[in-house]
Amino acid sequence: MSFNPLIERIANTQNPTVVGLDPRLEYIPEFIKESAFDELGRTLSGVSRAFHNFNMAIIDAICDIVPAVKPQSAFYEALGAEGILALQATCDYATARGMYVILDGKRNDIGSTAEGYAEAYLGKVAIDGEEFQPWQVNALTVNGYLGTDGIVPFVKACDKHDKGIFVLVKTSNPSSGELQDKLIGDKSVYEIMGELTAKWGNESIGKYGYSAVGAVVGATYPAQIAELRKKLPATFFLIPGYGAQGGTAADLKAAFDGNGLGGIVNSSRGVICAYKQEQCDERDFAGAARRECLRMRDDLMSEIGSINLP
Repeated sequence: MSFNPLIERIANTQNPTVVGLDPRLEYIPEFIKESAFDELGRTLSGVSRAFHNFNMAIIDAICDIVPAVKPQSAFYEALGAEGILALQATCDYATARGMYVILDGKRNDIGSTAEGYAEAYLGKVAIDGEEFQPWQVNALTVNGYLGTDGIVPFVKACDKHDKGIFVLVKTSNPSSGELQDKLIGDKSVYEIMGELTAKWGNESIGKYGYSAVGAVVGATYPAQIAELRKKLPATFFLIPGYGAQGGTAADLKAAFDGNGLGGIVNSSRGVICAYKQEQCDERDFAGAARRECLRMRDDLMSEIGSINLP
């Protein structure tokens, strides 16, 4: 139970990045939208088909150089049932192409509801003695602010199904400090959440030294990244906020250990909208996404040096 498969993918690709598949209709090239609309109309089904076709092309373009993708569930849920099907198909397709899939769902609750979320996204559902896996997902983002009884069901699912979770610790948004930076005694809330995250992962340390309970730590707060890395040596970081939100490679260097391991850096708009930034032919959107992934990899590796499995 750990992030071993993700760490191995990162080392094999020499690339500590994850692409956020967070589509909006305005991000989709016109020719993809029109093709989907011609088939299914200007409907929720049409938009969902456009999202899926867009995602498949991005995945095909990057699957050999990027270890993971991270679909954000909200963009798909906005389209109702059809959007959920597009999300599920995207996860299935990324898995088939050999990518590690992190579902950004930020789920949490307590008791049987938490168990339901955990088994739905990380495990299997039993029906009359036969098990089914609803989601091809390797890891899930979760909110730890309900405390231990809201996390234990997810940890148990990780243990049972060899999956991982990322707990929100210090998030990248500007207002995160309104709560997360507040002091309880002489410790910040995010520091306490980091300590809890480490405790929740104590029994799941993998062969590369990291547990199955990771932390979301924003690239926009480099001092906190450095602080948390020192205090949480066995906690793997999911790092949003690079690029469009202002985080730089230099800001993130402290997240990584001496082997170049310890975190995976997310970029969403920067990759999937790269063709707009390049102002290239929209039919080359996937090529632009690949070029941006290579640029991002090289930028990060210029600071990290190399990635080696211990």
